[in-house]
Amino acid sequence: MQSVESLATLWPIFVEVLPRVARIAVLVAVGVFVANLAVGFGLVEYVAGLSKYLTRPANLPDEVGTAILTTAASTTAGYGMLAEFRESGRLSDTATLVAVTINTFFGFVQHIFTFYAPVLIPILGLRVGLMYVGARAAISLGITLTGVLAGGILLSRADARLDDVPTGADTDATVEADGRGPAEFDTPETTRAVIREAGEKTWPKLKRLVPRLAIVYFLVTALVETNAAVWLLERTTGVQTVTDVTGSVTGLLGLPSAAVPVIAVFAFDTTVGAATIAPLIGGAFTPRTAVATMLVGGIVSFAVSTFKRSIPFQYGIWGARFGSKVVAVNTALKIVFIGLALVVLLVP
Repeated sequence: MQSVESLATLWPIFVEVLPRVARIAVLVAVGVFVANLAVGFGLVEYVAGLSKYLTRPANLPDEVGTAILTTAASTTAGYGMLAEFRESGRLSDTATLVAVTINTFFGFVQHIFTFYAPVLIPILGLRVGLMYVGARAAISLGITLTGVLAGGILLSRADARLDDVPTGADTDATVEADGRGPAEFDTPETTRAVIREAGEKTWPKLKRLVPRLAIVYFLVTALVETNAAVWLLERTTGVQTVTDVTGSVTGLLGLPSAAVPVIAVFAFDTTVGAATIAPLIGGAFTPRTAVATMLVGGIVSFAVSTFKRSIPFQYGIWGARFGSKVVAVNTALKIVFIGLALVVLLVP
């Protein structure tokens, strides 16, 4: 009887987790496969012309430009490409962290067309909507430029030339000086061979990555769905509700008391949070305090999504040790730049 009750409790979690893991696995497979094709066919030289203004000042290999541009279409695929470059030895850990940081703005770009423009701006109105999206764009761009600066300081030109060193992963991917791949890549037989080799390199990564993704996602989702995470937070910090946190933050920033429920809603759903604050703009909120409130709500929402989605994803892609570094860098930079945006908005 107890096993039946346990299954009834866990089954909805399986139903929620499996489609998410499957979608991520497909996108990572595409990213890794495309990364191997780009190297195999010598396409790096073509992409480098578009992304060199980011990769070269940051002392990153030209291949990273492929991942950066891919991130604008799919963050997951872009991360999959970076993971492939790191595991093949083309990127050091430091270079990978720099590349992940540079990716931030390009990950934001895709949300302009899928969420901000069609959903958020109509809810908030043109003025406040553009102010909010502009603030988020400035935050993302600031993080990306920080990554470029960090690469210029922390990495040497030797890091950018890692792709010139023949290894087992790129011995067959030499690019001729004129930007074209070796002549034999023009033959159908070699084209099929490169595609087959890219597929063969992709499969082992998926076999290692997908089980790790599934396990971590399941454990985290189980913690959230059973309220174990809330229980742990209450026992370790004394914080009883999200309102406890938001009340302290809004008081510190001088935001109106109406900001507390708005931020609490933002923690769970950005769209509903925007719909909650929209009727209050011009009354309880000025455009500036409305945008500031939504940015604070974004911090709370980011904290929730980091635990529920980002940690499982990053651990699945990189493993726990390096994944923790990626999460820490992402979190620290977002908090710093959101803090700077709040200063600009709220300081007279």
